[in-house]
Amino acid sequence: MRRLKIWHETRYEFSERVTLLPQRLLLRPREGHEVRIDSFRLSVSPEAQLKSHRDIYDNSITVASFSEGAQALVMLSEVELQNFNDAPLDFLVEDYALFYPFSYREKEVSEMFPYFYVQNGEFDQVLRNWLSNFWQPGQGPETYALLQNLCVGIHTGLQYRVREEPGVQTPAQTLNHGSGSCRDFANLFMAAARMLGLAARFVSGYLYAPVSEQGLGSTHAWAEVYLPGAGWKGFDPTIGKLAGSDHIPVAVAAWPDAVPPVAGDFIGLPGLAPALYVSVSVKAM
Repeated sequence: MRRLKIWHETRYEFSERVTLLPQRLLLRPREGHEVRIDSFRLSVSPEAQLKSHRDIYDNSITVASFSEGAQALVMLSEVELQNFNDAPLDFLVEDYALFYPFSYREKEVSEMFPYFYVQNGEFDQVLRNWLSNFWQPGQGPETYALLQNLCVGIHTGLQYRVREEPGVQTPAQTLNHGSGSCRDFANLFMAAARMLGLAARFVSGYLYAPVSEQGLGSTHAWAEVYLPGAGWKGFDPTIGKLAGSDHIPVAVAAWPDAVPPVAGDFIGLPGLAPALYVSVSVKAM
């Protein structure tokens, strides 16, 4: 078991006073048999009315509503938790899904339809050609081994880079550039899994790493694939490993753009753009 403390501050600064519209905050980690929250505190300035609920993915969402304008908006979350996912390889896959290819049960397919869905143009030839390096029709590898090879293939074959600009690269863009951020790598892995007919979803959260001990952490992203008998298993192509006790999931969704940590608008003069500052620390306790 690993005990972690996460500190996450998001600050918007405006050149003049603006009207703040409701902000949608995805900052509370997902609790379950692997993650247990000991304490969670969320503070917002200027003062806001906070209302929390669960969305269709069971993510915890807090909506901050404001009664006054401001020239700065600050949102700070502090959480202490325990992560019991010390042995991510300790799982069993149902016999019928042990080797790829396999077919999900009919009920599973109907309930997980969004995680199979393919956007127009997502499965272009660039992705198909890349995926052929890992699997060809007629081969019958273990399902886990195939997915892990994909995960490691992204980690070793592409260059990680920090991208401050918003948005997520398409799988083809990531492959053509030969590089991407953690969210780009997660999106590529998710698309590859779906091309193989496997249910996959996007995960946003945090990663505990030595650099985090220096207060220089960041948000993180990876992907999960549904394996019958094992459930949703996380694969992190940025580091080429299964998600374990170093990974703290906050939100899951069928698409990457559905789960930004902070989302909301403001009303101000045309062309007014705020300065954004984000600081994250993930430390062992």
